[in-house]
Amino acid sequence: MDNESWACASVEKDLTRVVTKLEQLHENASADIGDIALLMSDLVKVLGKAEQIVTTINSSTQVSATPSSGDDTMGDGVSMQVETEPTAPQRLTDRQMDVIREAILKCNERVQKLSTEHRDLHGSISKIGKAIDRNFSADFTSTMRVDVLQDEDNLMLLNKAIAKHYCRQGMDDVARTLIRECKMSEEHAQDVFDSEREFADIYGMWVKIQKRDLTDALKWARVYSRQLSDRHSLIEFRLHRMRFMQLVSYGLDSQREAITYARLNFKKFAVRYEHEIANLMASFIYLPSGLENSPYKHFLGQEMWTELSFIFLKDACQLLGISKNSALSVVVNAGCTALPALLNIKQVMQSRQVLGMWNGCDELPIEIDLQPEFRFHSIFACPILRQQTSEDNPPKKLTCGHVISNDALHKLSNGHILKCPYCPVEQNAEEAVRIYF
Repeated sequence: MDNESWACASVEKDLTRVVTKLEQLHENASADIGDIALLMSDLVKVLGKAEQIVTTINSSTQVSATPSSGDDTMGDGVSMQVETEPTAPQRLTDRQMDVIREAILKCNERVQKLSTEHRDLHGSISKIGKAIDRNFSADFTSTMRVDVLQDEDNLMLLNKAIAKHYCRQGMDDVARTLIRECKMSEEHAQDVFDSEREFADIYGMWVKIQKRDLTDALKWARVYSRQLSDRHSLIEFRLHRMRFMQLVSYGLDSQREAITYARLNFKKFAVRYEHEIANLMASFIYLPSGLENSPYKHFLGQEMWTELSFIFLKDACQLLGISKNSALSVVVNAGCTALPALLNIKQVMQSRQVLGMWNGCDELPIEIDLQPEFRFHSIFACPILRQQTSEDNPPKKLTCGHVISNDALHKLSNGHILKCPYCPVEQNAEEAVRIYF
């Protein structure tokens, strides 16, 4: 197991331990809260009975006496009312007091237990962050070239890349603020907006497609219809198909409009997409019950619109010859891919005290295997020295047509005379010319 896998396994072990504790806390808390609810229910019942008893006793403290006419010795019909002195307030019985004390004590115990377990869980969670810091290197300065950004030209290139990224996202105000604060020249600033204007328009259409607005995308597809057809692109038909299904989804009121749209726009695709167009026409059968209850319900989902938007972005960028990803995003993603390997080799070089191999030159001490989407040009490796060419060691084409690196050229030449290592042709080493891939 390599260092990265071991670090991931170590952190995962701590994370699993915390998840287990969380599940146990959830079970215990549910049980404790249930017990507290029962105790509170019993307490309410006891207090309710006590209140009834007190009310009954107090109501009997007042007695009204009204003698009948036969018992009226005075014969004048005078009514007499006798009041008794109010009794002392009734206290709870010893049994009731015991029930209340027991309920309060148990509730406090349960709450204290929950508080302790909750505090312990937070302690375990904080240990995950420490485990990550312990197992993964957070110091990326060891792989940095701090001298690169000290050059004004390189710093301006970085600012241009960031500004172009903002322009691609339609954030022109942010790009202008960056240009103003970094004091970029008018020539560079104009290049930022001119070079990314086409993509900004495509990006705006991409956003609208995800919001289910196909108006601008359909206009663009009509303008470039011939070029899209020559490239066998599916995007124009898919845009019309989605618009047709959008009209059908509006219900019976839009049926005539959907039929008219199909007649106008599906005619040019009848030969290539005959079977699919026939299936689309069958969607009218389900209008009374609604498309959401039909085999066409997937056209109503957001997944179809998201997929269509990315297909449009890809085909449009390929047609216009522009990259769908900004230079900044490509560099950042490629760097994130290469960073673990660079940190690993740096640690190995430090442990073996061979830091001189990494002296800040353009060539890395190891080969980084990037994904195909990060490869934009060919790479030439010298067949003699088995080294990849660079700006300091460019490829040279000999007069015989073979190509070797500049370092190999100097090592093989004897004065001005060079014998090609692949064919027996002798030539002048100074006649070799640099080539570009």
